[in-house]
Amino acid sequence: RAKLKRTILSIYNLYIAKPIPFPSGEGPLQGPYLRGKSLLGTSKEVEKALDNYRANNKQYKLYANNKNLGYYLVPCGALPCCGTSPRGLAGLLEGGDHISLPVLSTTTLNRVLNPRIVFTSHISNLGLYAFIQSNLGNIGRFQMIGNNTIRYIIGDKNGIILFINLIHGKLRTPKNKIFNDLINFINIKYSTNISESLLDSSHFSNNSWFTGFTEADGHFGIKYVESKAKSDTCNRSVSENVSLKFRLDQRSYDKSTSSPMKPFMEKLALFLSCNLKSYTNNMGSEIPPAGVTPAGGITFLVDYFNKYTLLGDKFKDYKKWEVVYGMIKSKEHLTDEGRLKIRSLMGKI
Repeated sequence: RAKLKRTILSIYNLYIAKPIPFPSGEGPLQGPYLRGKSLLGTSKEVEKALDNYRANNKQYKLYANNKNLGYYLVPCGALPCCGTSPRGLAGLLEGGDHISLPVLSTTTLNRVLNPRIVFTSHISNLGLYAFIQSNLGNIGRFQMIGNNTIRYIIGDKNGIILFINLIHGKLRTPKNKIFNDLINFINIKYSTNISESLLDSSHFSNNSWFTGFTEADGHFGIKYVESKAKSDTCNRSVSENVSLKFRLDQRSYDKSTSSPMKPFMEKLALFLSCNLKSYTNNMGSEIPPAGVTPAGGITFLVDYFNKYTLLGDKFKDYKKWEVVYGMIKSKEHLTDEGRLKIRSLMGKI
């Protein structure tokens, strides 16, 4: 236990959130609230976002079962973080969201620090996170960053332990190591006996984990190629073509653990029946993407996402993508009206 404590102390830096002022005459709001450098609203605003979300997104009912929600949250929300800033991976596989671990001691002000689990998203996803909060017993708080970014923060002992139990044994990537560091931290600080979280080896199609992964990092693309006749500037004619693409990108190495992501991505590519082809992004990082374009692969994805539906803004992109899928199956994409409709949908993704 002492050796483990020294290890944690050597890895993680102290992270203290600065207090955020409220407008004159106002104090912290009780229950679910939004606060930040500028106060966005009250608990009523969060409740309104939740009501609107439930009214317009019936697919949330699948996740009334916390087991499904736990699988969904694993890739969408639990990005462990070492140090004082989030470690974003490629997009949202636990991206933008993080776990911050302070040192195992009190501060110079004699404050006892807890870890913080932080979900970061665009304000358009407030309803989604209000739904998540409601399913977790209204633990945590909301914070507004700038004009269009929200954070959902879980920082109390009971909330963190609830979150640990919810996603325990459901992680699949090297970040499971950092999640176990969080468990060890809680065990040491509060003398709990939470067991180690083992990597989930269940089939991807058996739960909503892949849906959360897609919410984080997936991209639904529609490609439309206009026909072009052979000309002086084009030696070959181009046939009109409409195709659908689905893509996921990850860095080759998980920075928080220095572990390769390729073995995991190879398993995912096998699930998607596709190949991995690495490329280097503008930051010099090697990215092994996984994507599908064949009709058979698209059909498989449509069946999966209609069973384990997306919950956030990505759901809107998927539904437009699914419309084009249906048009291709029915040959409607070959008509003038179909082409116009597809162009319109492309502009909305």
